[in-house]
Amino acid sequence: MKFVILACVAAVAVAAPQYSYGAPRAASSEEVEFVPILKDDRVHEEDGTYNFDFEAANGISFSQSGSPDGDEDAVIKAGEYSYTAPDGTEIHVRYVADENGFQPQGAHLPVAPEFPHPIPQFVLDQIAKAAEEDRNRSDESDEVSAPSRFYGRPN
Repeated sequence: MKFVILACVAAVAVAAPQYSYGAPRAASSEEVEFVPILKDDRVHEEDGTYNFDFEAANGISFSQSGSPDGDEDAVIKAGEYSYTAPDGTEIHVRYVADENGFQPQGAHLPVAPEFPHPIPQFVLDQIAKAAEEDRNRSDESDEVSAPSRFYGRPN
């Protein structure tokens, strides 16, 4: 019995939380760069509106504002963020998030082709052929027949 109690006390001691916090260690031998935060402004109003601005010394910046003006007090957000991609490209995105979803805009984002784009002639020919077949089918059988009560044997 004493052994069980001693084992339980040892298990609790080993499982006790460690309160010392240190920065995460790098998985490799690389030196971890310390990036100072230049700006971190947060404003939350009682009516639910807010503003948030963040900027770090490595060029990462993020700015967002929002208000509960949507349906059922859904928060409508607008903002922008920017950073430098690993290949050195400057990325800058502006966005709105509302009842229509997240709508980003940026020079690096792909853009769908304008619509209506030209429809190829073979597609127009196929549409015309299908319309003609539908007209011919309706001319042949104006009367709707009842379904057969018996199934025939396959030929």
